[in-house]
Amino acid sequence: MIHIAKPLIGDEEIKAVEEVLRSGMLAQGKKVAEFEDKFSQFIGSKHSVAVGNGTQALHAALVACGIKPGDEVITSGFTFIASATSIVHSGATPVFADIEPKTFNIDIDSVKKLISEKTKAIMPVHLFGLGVDIHAFKELCAEKDLILIEDACQSHGARINGKGVGTFGQAAAFSFYPTKNMTTGEGGAVTTQDEKIDEDLRYLRHQGQKSRYEYAMVGYNYRMTDIAAAIGIAQLDKLPGWTEKRIANAAFFNKEFSAAGIQIPYVPDGYKHVYHQYTLRVQNRNSVIKKLADMGVGSGVYYPMGLHELGPMAGFRKEPLPEVEKASQEVLSLPVHPGLSNEELATVAEAVVKAVN
Repeated sequence: MIHIAKPLIGDEEIKAVEEVLRSGMLAQGKKVAEFEDKFSQFIGSKHSVAVGNGTQALHAALVACGIKPGDEVITSGFTFIASATSIVHSGATPVFADIEPKTFNIDIDSVKKLISEKTKAIMPVHLFGLGVDIHAFKELCAEKDLILIEDACQSHGARINGKGVGTFGQAAAFSFYPTKNMTTGEGGAVTTQDEKIDEDLRYLRHQGQKSRYEYAMVGYNYRMTDIAAAIGIAQLDKLPGWTEKRIANAAFFNKEFSAAGIQIPYVPDGYKHVYHQYTLRVQNRNSVIKKLADMGVGSGVYYPMGLHELGPMAGFRKEPLPEVEKASQEVLSLPVHPGLSNEELATVAEAVVKAVN
């Protein structure tokens, strides 16, 4: 079976972990600081603060930006539930916006209709590895005096007119879960250009401590281990090459599918899509999934329901989200990861053409 995702762990990562284990320094230490520096350089951000996972990164970003009970935060209705639960954990209320049908990203016109007196921030999600229309969101936030927090958990290395996602808002969150474009096993990071937000993030992740037994605030245990950071350092060295391989794999699919009359993912001019997921719209999705599986090709549905349709979100403000609901019935993601061989790529493309047509 050709799997939808495959974490790539090599001798470099294994050696790096062994070195940490032999060092005796396992918790947040020099390796975490080194990883933060390297990630800042990769993203183009002034600061990076490493934490234990992507959900912690989202929550810490919200808290450090001043989100509190009584506030509303507008985010996409079509994404992973952590985008919403992180808002709930901050004490605020998530408000779900509709999406653009071509990109699957949050629709700014939908967002504008949802802004209320309680709205404190907008948290657009750079979905599937493609950046949102971030300049429009920056202008809207400046006009309405709102905080802009980027959910970049799926978009390591994505760029908009040459500038990395994760560098536009007051803060941005990234995830390093094993299925992401790079991994630390589990892990996350918050990027920011703001000195005060960076300072508060460092307090928040370490029980609120400024120094030993000197506390600036009530914090959390959101520390990244040196084991995770060591894996991340090795992965960052490989990430640019992996990204180019994802883009090349997507280009191969684009050529094959276009020739077969299948609509390919849309990428606006000036945007670098890093293809965390290569996602098509298909009819009779369950049938297509079964046909692909019978031909040895795995696939995934991200996401089969909008956030507003999930049980834990039932008590929050709801608006009609027709594009979210339509997409949730049609999206199908295919293997695009850099571990695919040329033979596997050809197998996936041939299977999809047969299954869809």
